[in-house]
Amino acid sequence: MSAVPKTEGPVLLREDRDGVATLTLNRPQQMNLLTSEMLSALQGAFDAIAGDKSIRVVVLTGTGKGFCAGHDLKEIKALGEQPKIVALFEQCSRMMATIPKLPQPVIAKVQGAAAAAGCQLVAQCDLAVAVDTAKFVTSGVSWGFFCSTPGVAIGRNLQRKHAMEMLLTGDPISAQRAMEWGLVNRIVPAAELDAAVDELAAKLVAKPPATVAAGKRGFYQQMDMNLEQAYSLAGKVISSDFAHPEGREGMNAFIEKRDPSWKK
Repeated sequence: MSAVPKTEGPVLLREDRDGVATLTLNRPQQMNLLTSEMLSALQGAFDAIAGDKSIRVVVLTGTGKGFCAGHDLKEIKALGEQPKIVALFEQCSRMMATIPKLPQPVIAKVQGAAAAAGCQLVAQCDLAVAVDTAKFVTSGVSWGFFCSTPGVAIGRNLQRKHAMEMLLTGDPISAQRAMEWGLVNRIVPAAELDAAVDELAAKLVAKPPATVAAGKRGFYQQMDMNLEQAYSLAGKVISSDFAHPEGREGMNAFIEKRDPSWKK
């Protein structure tokens, strides 16, 4: 993908209103890819919100037709060496692991497609509302790098066989199926997305914040005791995939818009 003009403004937008902080991924031309710059912006925003008692709910959304297309393969290819790729995935895993640690509930407002780490981001949020035309996919396996890190969040939200179907086939699923499988809470027509998320956020804002924070913390402590360890392992696995010849061929094929050619 070509360099994004600086005139697009910040990669991440924040708007606070009525106790709700809305964070908007703001690189529509890149399908809101989780570049190192975007990951840093998200981490900074979450860290700031964690100590902001005026914020009771966080809404995470994107600009343009896609919610988030995952990592930037051009960036990963340019990193080249596996230790540098590991560092990028460690940065992403730290950001993802921050979400369940926030005292505020986080709602993914999915206005378009969510792929790979973008699908992971939806799964990692506490709640998710999506447009009924959204698609969800973890297609890395088709390009030579199994979606190991997305699998951490997806595997903790979906039943194992549903998660493995997504991860092993790389096939997209519809918004309806995503709801049936537990990836999102509800789906609505695009025209109703804002109202649906506002209504849900207002319900949460009305709840006692200390109770919500303690309840959220306790829920994840008993469900995901080894989240960091899982992300550490998954980060090394996916980094190894990207550094492997299959991953390099897959990246080149993806960037060059052709089918990958696997060595027999």
